[in-house]
Amino acid sequence: MPDTLFTNGRVLDAEAGRLIEAEVLVSGTRIVAVGAGLERPRDVVELDLRGHTLMPGLIDCHVHVTAESLDLWSNVTAPSSLAALRSARVMEEALSRGFTTLRDLGGADLGLVLALEEGLIKGPRLIICGKALTTTGGHSDLRGRTDGRPDMMSDRLGSMGVVTDGVDNVRAECRKQIKEGAKFIKVMANGGVSSPNDPIHSIQYSRDEIAAMVEEAENAGLYVSAHVYTDRAIRRCVELGVHSLEHCNLIEPETAALAAERGCIAVPTLVAYDALAIEGKALGLGAAEFAKIKVVQKGGLRSLEIMREAGLPMAFGSDLLGALRRYRCMEFEILARVLTPAEIVRSATVIGAKLCRLEGEIGIIAPGACADLLVVAGNPLEDISLLAGDGARMPAIMARGKFVKSELHQA
Repeated sequence: MPDTLFTNGRVLDAEAGRLIEAEVLVSGTRIVAVGAGLERPRDVVELDLRGHTLMPGLIDCHVHVTAESLDLWSNVTAPSSLAALRSARVMEEALSRGFTTLRDLGGADLGLVLALEEGLIKGPRLIICGKALTTTGGHSDLRGRTDGRPDMMSDRLGSMGVVTDGVDNVRAECRKQIKEGAKFIKVMANGGVSSPNDPIHSIQYSRDEIAAMVEEAENAGLYVSAHVYTDRAIRRCVELGVHSLEHCNLIEPETAALAAERGCIAVPTLVAYDALAIEGKALGLGAAEFAKIKVVQKGGLRSLEIMREAGLPMAFGSDLLGALRRYRCMEFEILARVLTPAEIVRSATVIGAKLCRLEGEIGIIAPGACADLLVVAGNPLEDISLLAGDGARMPAIMARGKFVKSELHQA
């Protein structure tokens, strides 16, 4: 395969939030050179970027690729082979929107990771936690109050979580998930919108149980990520050593400052609630679910202001299930009500790379980095909506050195 040289364009430095004039040479799966007047290899295809911006591929740090349907029980009961094929479709859709890395927060397994690496299916790079840990009756325990089944069929690919109670059981489950390829541990530490038995303000897991998860993760050189909404739940997790804070809609300034001091990263997912508010009635959500949605919607934009003021880094996340995936890029528009385009781009590139523990590999255009690249028709630092068009304003998308879309002309 010939090398690729991008010429006559502007290159987005996501860390600095600025554009530079440079050429970019890609060989195989890597960026090998960035600069002016690069030496041309013998076998190279030159692509003219005039009027376009070359930027790193996007990173969505909160997805559930096995949640192909909003009927979460139907995901669980689907044969794992069917769930895998549906997940492939979910991931290919994300790639077509410019997302070259996905961080899965419960469900995806090592088989999907290997299928992507072997090229059996098309999709972004996938970072997994295995199954999310949930208490009996907690967020991810989908059983109704009168459902006496002993488990949630957690061996199925379509199941996002596993019920695990007690310190010893928590330790064993963490070790199992790590052995099976998890790159971090996910804990459901707070109530949620989609689960039947837990109000938003419910606190889940004891301090001892969460501390055990943190210890097991750290023993393996990993970290714990927590599903949290309320300030009380967030602060508790931060104090116990949890690193990644998902959602955070109801965070308060003092807790945000503590989280920033401890080196945490937050992952707001505001589009999930707007999408549910738009589609919820048609999807059969009841009054209890809509009440939960209103609570987290109300605090969402305020949480962005609080976390930015505290200096708490925020990675881009969507958390959209089933058909609501079509709203993924609307998150850019929601974030823009509070954050600048440069801050949003940083969240979806360099901060996401840090959370995926792939700094220097993804989210950056530099020699040695992976060739995950987007060509954008314009300047996203001036107009963030260029990233919100489901890939329509991206004439080229490259993942791991291969074009999955290219409408560019050779120079």
